[in-house]
Amino acid sequence: MSFSYSRDTLPNGLRVVTVETPHLHSALLTVYVRTGSRHETPTSNGVSHFVEHLFFRGSQEFPDSVAMNAAVEEVGGNLNGVTTRDHGYYYTPLAPGGLQVGMRILGDMLTRPLLSELETERQIILEEMLDEVDEEGRDIDVDNLSKMALFGAHPLAMKIAGTTESVRGLRAADVEAHFRRNYVAGNMVVCASGNVRRDEVLALAEEAFRHLPDGVSNAEEAPPLGPQGPVLHYTEHDESQVEFRLTFPGVPEQHPDYAALQLVRRVLDDGLSSRLPYEVVEKRGLAYSLHCALETYHDVGLFEVDGASAPEKAPQVVEETCRVLAGLCASGPTEAELARAKRRHRMFLDFAHDSPGELSGWFGATELFRAPEPFGLRADMVDAVTPAQVVEVARRYLTRERLMAVAVGPRKGRKALERAVLAAPGL
Repeated sequence: MSFSYSRDTLPNGLRVVTVETPHLHSALLTVYVRTGSRHETPTSNGVSHFVEHLFFRGSQEFPDSVAMNAAVEEVGGNLNGVTTRDHGYYYTPLAPGGLQVGMRILGDMLTRPLLSELETERQIILEEMLDEVDEEGRDIDVDNLSKMALFGAHPLAMKIAGTTESVRGLRAADVEAHFRRNYVAGNMVVCASGNVRRDEVLALAEEAFRHLPDGVSNAEEAPPLGPQGPVLHYTEHDESQVEFRLTFPGVPEQHPDYAALQLVRRVLDDGLSSRLPYEVVEKRGLAYSLHCALETYHDVGLFEVDGASAPEKAPQVVEETCRVLAGLCASGPTEAELARAKRRHRMFLDFAHDSPGELSGWFGATELFRAPEPFGLRADMVDAVTPAQVVEVARRYLTRERLMAVAVGPRKGRKALERAVLAAPGL
């Protein structure tokens, strides 16, 4: 094995994950926190993202944000943060000798932030949110629209950045309360990957996060399945293309069916020679691109097909996509397709050995929700999947009753696209 993985818990309850890869010439320090838009209410929607922005305004030890960034940049770093629906994370790459600086800065940012300049940051966030709406303020982001259609009143339906109304309504007390409630030892994981040493990581983490209060991990209510399909939610927007997503509710990574679903995804879309891009893009020229993805949370998974095309072609793109999915459900993968999918899956796991980011995500982010399995075990599980299991799982999840579609585009072609979705040929 080209890396060594360890998991420790500090006296205050903070989990520390170390992935030692001494053959690399870089390191990555990441801090994960189990809070995102699914932990909010309609009134507080966007507060996780707001707090993320405010961390970079400075901390007690580093009140000057320019100096704070300069310090980490001196050791090869670049401070950044991301908020998702179910968690957030803060990270910086580092030169191997820069771990102490990175840990000290991230530790102070996340335990003793100033949470200042709220009004300035509020305006930045409101500008950022304009990417997701049209001139009238309507949502045109396919991912947001898909989650709203799928999850309805469940918190997973809420936007990560919040709404204009909710962001404008957030006050300093709301921000402070969210920070105090979520940035606690039981709700966070520190992960160092790359050219690092476990003993140094533990010593530095204990010092940097000494101000972190104890506290327990967040828990979430599992979402219900969306309404029975097939159904299309269409948002009219004056664009030259129709952008769409076909979603089939699936399962999380730890479910027994997930290994076979990974192979279903790879047979359908894993390079230009795989079924979907070949049949729809290369062979028929109906779209520039078409992609499948598995999006997972700890309690639910989604099998997604994303595409965009000219309005007059969109119905045929959806029809051909459904036929390709139906073909896999009917006869399964060929022996060569299945062997290729398994081989490429194992290759990408091998490639991850050389990526501190992939290693951190696999072991650190997963630790927020469950114990991560070894790479080898995941590879063996996928290799053990039979052709019959691929067919069984494809038929179980890729059905017309599970099909939820959203699309954004001009009025032209809307009715034809709706007919294509409702027909879902072959499914």
